[in-house]
Amino acid sequence: MFDKLMQAQQKAGEVKQRLDAITVTGTAEGGKITVNANANKVILSVAIDDDFFKEADKEQLEELLVIAINKAMEQADNVSQSEMAAITKDMFGGMGGLF
Repeated sequence: MFDKLMQAQQKAGEVKQRLDAITVTGTAEGGKITVNANANKVILSVAIDDDFFKEADKEQLEELLVIAINKAMEQADNVSQSEMAAITKDMFGGMGGLF
C-alpha cells in the first residue's frame, strides 16, 4: 500500500511538471487581447494590440481581459483533466472500465 502511495505522489509530480510545460491561450476581440497561461493555471503573459489599447476605454479593456483569462483557464482545466484521467487510467488499469 505504501508503495502505491509513493508511486501516486511521484506520478502527481510528473503530471505537474508536464502541465507546467503546456501553454494554453485565451483570446478576446478577435485576438486583439491574448492571455497565455500554463495548464497549471498560471498566467504567463498578457498581450494587448496597440491599436485596440488606444481605442478602448478602461471598462471595455477590463471586460475583455476577463473573457480572455477565462478562456485560457478553461483550456487549462481541459488539459489538466485529460492528463489526470490518463494518469489515473495508467495507475489503476481502467478498473473494469470505470476510468
